[in-house]
Amino acid sequence: MADWKKICALTDIPSLGSRVVKSEQHGDIAVFRTSDDEVFALHDKCPHKGGPLSQGIVHGRQVTCPLHSWKIQFESGEAVAPDVGCTKPFAVKVEEGTVFLSV
Repeated sequence: MADWKKICALTDIPSLGSRVVKSEQHGDIAVFRTSDDEVFALHDKCPHKGGPLSQGIVHGRQVTCPLHSWKIQFESGEAVAPDVGCTKPFAVKVEEGTVFLSV
């Protein structure tokens, strides 16, 4: 079973923005909110040069790294072609307006 950790209210994450969660085990985890109120979580490091994805631009179901514009898919953590690489995705859910992260 997943170990779900309460993070925050959905409204505490800006639409098309993110919030960083500190994890001793996994380092920084970026929790993103799309314009449709979908929530995704990724390790907060771009696979290219380690840029902070939490500071990137959210569009659709991906984020663009602020350093070199790599696009990373939320669901898989994979870079969008022609770039190649992956960052770790984490399971996340919203229940009654509260965001939970599985670590």
